[in-house]
Amino acid sequence: MPDAAAPRRGTTPAGDVATWRRLWQFATRHAGLSGKAAEPLAIRRRSSDPAAAPEIAMADWDPAQYLKFVDHRARPAVDLIGRISLGGPGEIVDLGCGAGNIARLLAQRFPDRGIVGVDSSPDMLAQARAAVPGARFIEGDIGRFVPDAPPALIFSNAALHWLDDHTSLFPALFGRLAPGGVLAVQMPRNHGAPSHTAMVEVSRMPRFRDKLAPVVRESPVAAPQAYYAMLAPRAAHLDVWETEYLHVLEGTNPVVEWTKGTALRPLLGALDEAERAGFLEEYARRIAAAYPAAPDGKTLFPFRRLFLVASAR
Repeated sequence: MPDAAAPRRGTTPAGDVATWRRLWQFATRHAGLSGKAAEPLAIRRRSSDPAAAPEIAMADWDPAQYLKFVDHRARPAVDLIGRISLGGPGEIVDLGCGAGNIARLLAQRFPDRGIVGVDSSPDMLAQARAAVPGARFIEGDIGRFVPDAPPALIFSNAALHWLDDHTSLFPALFGRLAPGGVLAVQMPRNHGAPSHTAMVEVSRMPRFRDKLAPVVRESPVAAPQAYYAMLAPRAAHLDVWETEYLHVLEGTNPVVEWTKGTALRPLLGALDEAERAGFLEEYARRIAAAYPAAPDGKTLFPFRRLFLVASAR
């Protein structure tokens, strides 16, 4: 039976606090240099089974839109990296590496390890190669990627929620590790919040539903207990937890600006210009009511994320 921690919320990363602080300082110092494409990268392939779902066309992601909240988006990755300890040999695989800004943190945290980044976007990989010249980057589908040799760490920050069938995907990823290797994953689990339910509500309106019905999908991210059940029989150590971040955002209706850089992208990409404007008007009205500005003019945006760190025997 693995040594497993109960799911919990709002915890400070265990382990070396000084290491976590160094990583956070590094992240905030360098986050603006390159974007992170992990969240929108995999919408073209929504299943870990390559034959299960066709590719869905969408516009290229907008790094400027995503980077409006880069400090907020980097923190979960820093939290996750701070929980990882590596022992045996092997490379680090970053699934959904985007433009490489999280790969830079991994290289700083584990300077003696080779870094392999995998992403489906050629443009993002070009940026990643410039940002982390010592790493190796591969264009490919993260749901089908198989490393050349069993890695010491398979890491994925805000990417695997774009793939379906987690009951098959996660054991498969875990099975690719070297002995003593680590699977470390962070995924948004905010699909029950107004930021996400409002998308579904608007998508089902008569004027949008024909185009958006093929795009809207239920989140595959399950409760923490489900991932414990998937991996506990296989793991030497398993830590599964949730953290709900309270993001303090500035600007007018900033939650809309947040989701435009991530979860809204496949929906907006399926609409023409006039339809997009109408969709955003309906969505923004709901979001303004769900996330009103505080007396100081700032908006509080709770966002739940699921983490797991599983060590192989």
